[in-house]
Amino acid sequence: MNEEPTPIRQQYLEIKKNYPDTILFFRLGDFYETFDEDARTASRELDLVLTSRNVAKGIRVPMAGIPYHAVENYLSRLIEKGYHVAICEQTGEQPSKGLFNREVVRIVTPGTLIEPGLLKNDTNNYLFAAFVEGEKIGISYADITTGEFAVTQIQSTNIQSDLFAEIVRLHPAEILLPEHFELEENGTLHITRQPNSAFEPIRCFDLLKEHFQVTTLDGFGIPENSIEIRAAGCILQYLQKNQPSSLKLLNAISVYSINEFMVLDSSTRRNLELVETLRSYDTRGSLLGIMDFTVTPMGKRLMRQWVSKPLINKKAIQKRQDAIEILIKNGMTRAELRQQLKELNDIERLINRISSNMAQPRDLTALRSSLQILPEIIRLIEPIQSVLFSPEYRILPLNEVLAILQTAIAEDPPATLMNTGIIRKGYSSELDQVHYESSHAREWMANLENVEKERTGIKTLKVSFNKVFGYYIEISRGNADQAPPEYIRKQTLVNAERFITPEMKEYETLVLNAEDRIHEIENRLFFQICSEINQFSAEILLTARSLAVLDVLLSMAEIAAVNGYVRPEISEDQIIDIVGGRHPVVEQTLEKGKSFIPNDIRFENGEIIRIVTGPNMSGKSTFLRQAAIIVLMSQMGSFVPAEKARIGLVDRIFTRIGAQDEIHAGLSTFMVEMVETANILHNATSKSLLILDEIGRGTSTYDGLSIAWAVIEYIHNAPRLRARTIFATHFHELTKLSESLPGIRNYNVAVTEQGGEVIFLHKIVPGAADRSYGIHVGQIAGLPKPVISRANEILTKLETESKNGSKNENIPISQLALFPETNPLLESLQKLDINSISPIEAINILYEWKKRFLKSENK
Repeated sequence: MNEEPTPIRQQYLEIKKNYPDTILFFRLGDFYETFDEDARTASRELDLVLTSRNVAKGIRVPMAGIPYHAVENYLSRLIEKGYHVAICEQTGEQPSKGLFNREVVRIVTPGTLIEPGLLKNDTNNYLFAAFVEGEKIGISYADITTGEFAVTQIQSTNIQSDLFAEIVRLHPAEILLPEHFELEENGTLHITRQPNSAFEPIRCFDLLKEHFQVTTLDGFGIPENSIEIRAAGCILQYLQKNQPSSLKLLNAISVYSINEFMVLDSSTRRNLELVETLRSYDTRGSLLGIMDFTVTPMGKRLMRQWVSKPLINKKAIQKRQDAIEILIKNGMTRAELRQQLKELNDIERLINRISSNMAQPRDLTALRSSLQILPEIIRLIEPIQSVLFSPEYRILPLNEVLAILQTAIAEDPPATLMNTGIIRKGYSSELDQVHYESSHAREWMANLENVEKERTGIKTLKVSFNKVFGYYIEISRGNADQAPPEYIRKQTLVNAERFITPEMKEYETLVLNAEDRIHEIENRLFFQICSEINQFSAEILLTARSLAVLDVLLSMAEIAAVNGYVRPEISEDQIIDIVGGRHPVVEQTLEKGKSFIPNDIRFENGEIIRIVTGPNMSGKSTFLRQAAIIVLMSQMGSFVPAEKARIGLVDRIFTRIGAQDEIHAGLSTFMVEMVETANILHNATSKSLLILDEIGRGTSTYDGLSIAWAVIEYIHNAPRLRARTIFATHFHELTKLSESLPGIRNYNVAVTEQGGEVIFLHKIVPGAADRSYGIHVGQIAGLPKPVISRANEILTKLETESKNGSKNENIPISQLALFPETNPLLESLQKLDINSISPIEAINILYEWKKRFLKSENK
């Protein structure tokens, strides 16, 4: 016979059935409790003690709880692990039939975070959605903490690659995809599947119109039948379900095109270490880590965006360069502006919390202190404002908002709405009256004892208070008969009588109810003030974004001034002419006392492909990355680390650097290399920049050299390609291509030998390398001396054999054999039938070989 569960258990089950895919944090008093499988998950993931609770006669279920005041810490850990959490709160002041009403007030997911403690200040928290149909990709993303909402459509013949490239660029916290669409390179991405109905076109179109209160989306530049509507509509539905209050801040939607900025695939972003390093995944040591001198959270997020999407519009690039140049020239103004910006709080995210009714009193004081700084910033930029900002940006004084905050909010309010003292005296006559009445009542009550003693002549009279009776007058038993007739007997004790008076009860009511009334009035006024401020949210966001632009421009001016960067000349032709170029990251991370060796990257007239040969560890890879990063920086609008630079606009940078196995994806080193090379050859144009390092090294020498040779010929000869290319290789045979292909030039890393020691000069000079110095690299890498000695012996022997033997100059040399062809050990191996011998026999054979060949070797 099944026992009836307790009322609290019934309430929990009723709520939980609506949120099956989330962990339900169920508020019980001062704790959020989890039950059943949620409790097991929470216990495992959060290191909580797993207890149990009685839910029916003889039935107990698993339970794990966390204190409500520590919820953010536990939430962040669950969100990082990919879980969704539903927050269920007690509602109402009083229980009904012994049970508080409860309801889920929000669902916390990675893309819908708004709590300051769960967010990173220097990165956007994007919620991303995509829908694919044929060769079209509809993309939308939103950051509910800053109000960004954008869409694009991509026409693609490689859906997976182009979609993943945009995901890598935006680095979203959460991705919404249709149920049956598989993203091949999902890695550690947080993907939330949505039903296909969430992408239904008519539903999404109507939802967007309703949200923006328009009859058409043409005003936003979005056609009615465009595929991106389906992604944007999915985001709105997801927010309506999980974080409806955040929708207020999404008051506009912008359309962008990937053709507006340089396209960088995921491999290139990784190889160039734009926002994080390859090994540690840390910002420090990346291009962003070197360039980010910003001092505001808004600026830090924007700097990350600018590094991730270099421009391809010459005028837009030059506009940024003009702003940086004037800030460099006005060093005093730059210093003063940076000092002022340091005092700003995160205005973008503050207005989000205010609009979402999630603000606390100190969010408003943080906004107030930030707005107080604006007049000085406006004064400082006034002479150069037209140079700094495009017309769509401007810093507004926001005097109306500041006036509201100055008159309404106390100078130093409490941290939370649980306490009083939020509203400034004089703002509300209603609140001031309650304060006055409360203060007057307390004063009256404090004086009552002396007044009554004097009036009645009873010296033993006392005025006291307890939680049961409230305020009362106590008279000793011997003097009780002297109590005035208006005293009302309340309680008889052994030694005393207790009384109250009607007037006393009135004042008691004022005293005891004042705190609750003040709390209720202040909370009501606080949300009214937030609503008033929200009316200016568009102007506040515009100002916040303009301040972010100013911060990034100041940062780029600062790094240029400190590190001696120059303004590159931007042209429309296919030129790369960099004099004295330096790698911006490497030069900052060199050991103390060492200086970076600059290199020119000057493509001659007619030069298409530069083949660079030279030993490992001599600086080839740095040179390759340096070329790409200087081009990328120039198209960000930044100054660059060089003596002089002239850059022809690049539409895409492709890199094939390093041999990174993707075993988890079932791809070998060579397969990854070939896939990336194929992507480059299919998608590069004559305006692209190709950085290719060691194409073909993942396979045998014959195959690798043949592929590298064919790739170079294809880039050089294909009419639609002929892209500027820097090609580093160990295949010295490739240098002969310059004899038959006029667009190829050979360069090598200069090396000198002194006293038998090889010295790498880290200088790229014309001509081909004649040696690889591989054994020397092994030596400085720490290979044992016997290995180095033996390697030199073998190399000498092989070089001698090569000189004495016949050689066809037109055929690539074969890969070096492990053993000479006449080696007796090789002959024994060839005769051995490994399918017919036992393990013991194999061990005996190895033992004989060891005795025979090691003995002969040592003779």
